[in-house]
Amino acid sequence: MDNQRYEHLSTLFEVVSSLERKWANEWNQKNHLGFSKSHILLLELLSKEGPKRPSVIAERLKITTGGVTVLTTKLINSGLIEKTQSNADRRSSQIAITHEGKKILEESRSQVTDLVNSMFGMLTNEEIKTLHTIFEKCLLNGK
Repeated sequence: MDNQRYEHLSTLFEVVSSLERKWANEWNQKNHLGFSKSHILLLELLSKEGPKRPSVIAERLKITTGGVTVLTTKLINSGLIEKTQSNADRRSSQIAITHEGKKILEESRSQVTDLVNSMFGMLTNEEIKTLHTIFEKCLLNGK
């Protein structure tokens, strides 16, 4: 790798890290519900696609199954999701969003919208599409 490319990539890494911290701080400042972005993403996934096995949730959210356990514990204790055993295989469980979870998800949408607008609102539609393509490429390259 030549020096100029290294410098550009190093600077890009710094910018991405700074953006990640900035977005996390904004989420924490505007977060009046007490749930992390990952909690909301999990609720959104279950709301859109229905009940999922923990392994599927882990794959979709790009976290470990242990991470799913940590996320789901708080949501189960709060009554926002429920864990049920499969009738076909008692060893298999599924996670489903509850009515209360759907209400919290709806409440979170304005918070998420504000954050997304803060993060990307200055971009044109074309820039958003390009950025999405770049982020997807980075994610897929890691596999």
